[in-house]
Amino acid sequence: MRIKARTLEALYALLLLLPFLFTLTVFFLYAFVRALYFSFTDYDLFNPPRFVGLGNYLTLFRDPLFLTALSHTLAYSFVVTALQTALALLVAMALNRPLKGITFFRTLYYLPSVVSTAAASLLLLWLFQRTGLVNQALSLLLGHLPHLGAFALLFLAFQTAQVLWERRRGLTVPFFDPALALFSVPLALLAAWGLGAAGILEPWEVRVEIPWLPTTARFLGIPYPLWAIILMNTYTTIPTLMVLFLAGLKGIPRTLYEAAALDGATPWVMFTRITLPLLRPVLFLVITLGLIGTLQLFDQVLFVGGSGGAPLEATITLAYYVYGNVFPSGATPRVGLASAAALFLAGLTLLIVLLQRRFGVSERGWSA
Repeated sequence: MRIKARTLEALYALLLLLPFLFTLTVFFLYAFVRALYFSFTDYDLFNPPRFVGLGNYLTLFRDPLFLTALSHTLAYSFVVTALQTALALLVAMALNRPLKGITFFRTLYYLPSVVSTAAASLLLLWLFQRTGLVNQALSLLLGHLPHLGAFALLFLAFQTAQVLWERRRGLTVPFFDPALALFSVPLALLAAWGLGAAGILEPWEVRVEIPWLPTTARFLGIPYPLWAIILMNTYTTIPTLMVLFLAGLKGIPRTLYEAAALDGATPWVMFTRITLPLLRPVLFLVITLGLIGTLQLFDQVLFVGGSGGAPLEATITLAYYVYGNVFPSGATPRVGLASAAALFLAGLTLLIVLLQRRFGVSERGWSA
């Protein structure tokens, strides 16, 4: 009777796992084996595959477009992973405070993550057009540089006067004391507005029309269109990672911070000696998910390169290189070359994650 019960239990478990096993076998295992086979052949979807050995892999590293895609993928992955991890941790720490109405702000900060990739890409195209909001904001900022400069000088003057007055009274206050700045900022704003209203300060005629998308210009070695994708993806992925960091921060006992405060520890010491060490498992998860996700960048490149008119050489990544060889525009598909590139991307992803685990942040801490 016990054997029958165990058999029935195993049968139920297998029945529940069957959809997942079917998906794993057909769409992952079978697809991987087929891609591995095609990577050693010359196949165009129409004629029978012809075995070419390592020819496709050798062709990859002789293809300038593949090398460009590789450099873009690595640069994008490292920049986005670093930005989204650091910013998500800062936002999570800010939203982890026991303040009134903090739930509303947590919801507000999480909203960008529910926006679809297509909608976010269309928003990016609108922002970074030649007459888009980014160029308009830069034009407004540069045009009002005289007012901004006057505001900064007036703020420093008012703040200096208040600090000197307080020190004459025997009070030791820092220069950027928030209570004093509360008076200096509105006074400086009012004075700068008065100078503008009196005609002493006049805005400059500045019209910024930077071609962010249809260009191959680079900043720090990364093309402008790829920078636009970096900013968009960083903004939309921070909320999801923020939730993971919030969960990790909730698991840190408050008594540790209270004991450290009694010992005279500064906020920086608490962050480096308490928060970061206890967040190592979450950091490992966030960095690993970030690396895997960024190395597979595809859909934003498709939208920006197609609708946005960005040159292929400025946005192409390894995932898009695979897609472009399987579904080329007006050319014969190169499935063998695409399969080799896909397997290279899979191996690169695994290698980077293993290196990160070995030399970066692991589940148990920073590796030696």
